[in-house]
Amino acid sequence: MVRWKGLRATLDPRPGGVYQVDINGEDVARGAYVEIVANRRVVFTWGWEGDRHGVPPGTSRVEVSLIPDGDGMIVRVTHRDLPPETRKPPGEGWQHYLARLATVAAGGDPGPDPWATAEG
Repeated sequence: MVRWKGLRATLDPRPGGVYQVDINGEDVARGAYVEIVANRRVVFTWGWEGDRHGVPPGTSRVEVSLIPDGDGMIVRVTHRDLPPETRKPPGEGWQHYLARLATVAAGGDPGPDPWATAEG
């Protein structure tokens, strides 16, 4: 996970297990895994620790679907239950991090994450 997203991660990918990613030493996403279907689907709850972002841990849900596409894979991320006023930043965040994931999945190195500092 930290090759493409965050500084530190605590992940226990099983239903009820913890999902926690420290993005930059200040912003920490936290939730719990809800569903794991190997090589097909991962669902976890999601939110931010603290009061800065208005989405408490566990109040929204992220669904990641892996769809075979020839020799590759389509990764579809659906983020549900976000309050309307908080939707833009997560959308931009997923675009940023999925581009970095694509680089890692292709065997590349995305380099240092410009968002991995509280100032970034």
